[in-house]
Amino acid sequence: MELLAKLQAFRQAAYNYLGKAHDATFELTDAVLLTRNAYSLADLSLSPVFRRRWSSIYEALQDSRPQRQKLMKLYLEQMASSVRPLAGR
Repeated sequence: MELLAKLQAFRQAAYNYLGKAHDATFELTDAVLLTRNAYSLADLSLSPVFRRRWSSIYEALQDSRPQRQKLMKLYLEQMASSVRPLAGR
């Protein structure tokens, strides 16, 4: 599978596991990953990848019910087999 297709499949799977408010939660995740210095949630709302109103961040955090076990499995599948991750419960 080509790299772009693999990335798209990973992102789609992660999106599907986010539960309620998955659109805002997914954009918030991208904002966290792409924002160099964020000192508040309001800073994250200014990220170009977060296309919603700033109050959507609070709603996403309150309403989101991610499938944590499935997300962790998905993340671990992306790691090289030689890497030994430290993951807590």
